[in-house]
Amino acid sequence: MKREEDEKLWDLLGRSAEPKISPFFARNVVRKIREAQGEPSPRRWWNLRWAVPAAGVAVAIIAAVSLRFQMPERTQSDSRGDALALSEAQDSDLMTDLDDLVASDESNSWDDGVLL
Repeated sequence: MKREEDEKLWDLLGRSAEPKISPFFARNVVRKIREAQGEPSPRRWWNLRWAVPAAGVAVAIIAAVSLRFQMPERTQSDSRGDALALSEAQDSDLMTDLDDLVASDESNSWDDGVLL
């Protein structure tokens, strides 16, 4: 912009006071920046660098808890009790068969002795 285009503006600018910058201007600017960074902001909490691992841990905990309550617990005493009942039934059948075999063997031995 040339002076001839707007003389009133240039006259006004010539009479204005020059800005005075403090000798500690740079220090004050850096201090304000550091204060602004130190304040926790809601945006900082939603940073993906932290949100993704936190969500992963939460999902793992929920899965572990839900699987723990869904899985039936089997105790050794239940399986042993079933096996014991089954073996007792088989034992009683075996004892009955052995009694029949011994009885038939005894009756045959008397028959063999009489014939001689």
